[in-house]
Amino acid sequence: MGAFDSLLAGLKAVAEPTRLRLLCICARGEFTVSEIQEIVGQSQPRVSRHLKLLCNAGLLVRHREQHWVYYRVAHRGPGAELARTLLTTMPATDPQFELDRRRLESVLDRRAEAARELVEANGLDHGVARLDDEAGVDVQVLRYLGGDPIGELLDIGTGGGRMLRLLGQKAERAVGIDISRAMLMLARSNLHTAGLDHLSVRHGNMYQMRFPDQSFDTVTIDQVLFQAEQPGEVLREAARVLRPGGRLLLLEFVTDTTYDLWETEADDLAAIDEQRIAEWFQEAGLRGIKSRRFPGQPFPVVLTVARRLDEDGEAAA
Repeated sequence: MGAFDSLLAGLKAVAEPTRLRLLCICARGEFTVSEIQEIVGQSQPRVSRHLKLLCNAGLLVRHREQHWVYYRVAHRGPGAELARTLLTTMPATDPQFELDRRRLESVLDRRAEAARELVEANGLDHGVARLDDEAGVDVQVLRYLGGDPIGELLDIGTGGGRMLRLLGQKAERAVGIDISRAMLMLARSNLHTAGLDHLSVRHGNMYQMRFPDQSFDTVTIDQVLFQAEQPGEVLREAARVLRPGGRLLLLEFVTDTTYDLWETEADDLAAIDEQRIAEWFQEAGLRGIKSRRFPGQPFPVVLTVARRLDEDGEAAA
């Protein structure tokens, strides 16, 4: 389909009151059919039909997560450009749009409460380790990545979406993956609260991600490897989706500090120190360029940035 035909298809798709409302709703993030149905007050078959037309025109995209299908405004393509243009022209004081916004906020509030309850029920709100000065570490993360554009960002094991909230505004596109439905619900809620509705999270296995090779410019892994069964394999998979010269930022607990501490406090955790990280980097085709330790409880934390080597075995400067 040519550019003119794509534009015409998009205009036809959105030239209907309900579909225009759906476009505005899905600009606020990812929503299921049942959530959208509640916001617009229409039947499920009718809402589904409108969503399908908008997806066919490239204005919206959909993805399945277990038993749910989420819809959001497209990030790429002619449909995405048209959607962005239309959204800038939406009247701020229209009564119907205002009603939709109030109902949307109610859906988000209820989703946030459900996420908190699910996280607590699964015991995910009590971590085995923590940073002493999270704000100070965040400042250093921004310094380490501040020299070059972040580009397209992937956060592996996103949890509550901390790295997405920290770096998402600076990224062209950002997505977080996690295996836990509870944490994905929490991350979506946190991103909405932070006003980062253009970011997304996906259900995913960090050992076998669905992304093609060389899909991202920046990959972050925040306090994940120390609980992984195969930390080196996680870094291999992270390197696979990095473009040559792309950067990997790793924030990780150094669990292999003293034998007694590791034996009593971390018998179920991976043994990690800077030497092991360097070896895993080398095996994955990564070259470490910066590293620094920070205090944490019960383990110190190491912040490391590495670049993926290019085909000649060199890391971009």
